[in-house]
Amino acid sequence: MISGTIRDVAIIFVALEILILNALLIVLVWQVWRLVKMIQTEVKPIIKDTQETVGTVRGTADFVTTNVVDPVVKTSSKLAGWRRSASVLRDEMRATASQINPSAPKRAGAPSPGNKTDGPVTSDQ
Repeated sequence: MISGTIRDVAIIFVALEILILNALLIVLVWQVWRLVKMIQTEVKPIIKDTQETVGTVRGTADFVTTNVVDPVVKTSSKLAGWRRSASVLRDEMRATASQINPSAPKRAGAPSPGNKTDGPVTSDQ
């Protein structure tokens, strides 16, 4: 008799526990669903703003490349070519001049034999 009563009370206790756990599980699922909906409503505007920002950055990068970087690169390359051309022409002219006049100075700015200045010229001298 006592064992039957204990068994019946245990069955009722387990049944109540299952009902409470099912109710808590339903509440948990409902809370997760609300969280997902809230994240969707919060994340979609953030993603939209991020996409707009990326588009703006892309446009700015294209503009800077077209209007700043490309002209600077082209100008620098032209200047380097002109500088190299001038250097080659100058070296050729020096080589030709040294073949014509072997006593000519080898580098520009070298003192000539008649110039006896040892330092900078000042107004005191």
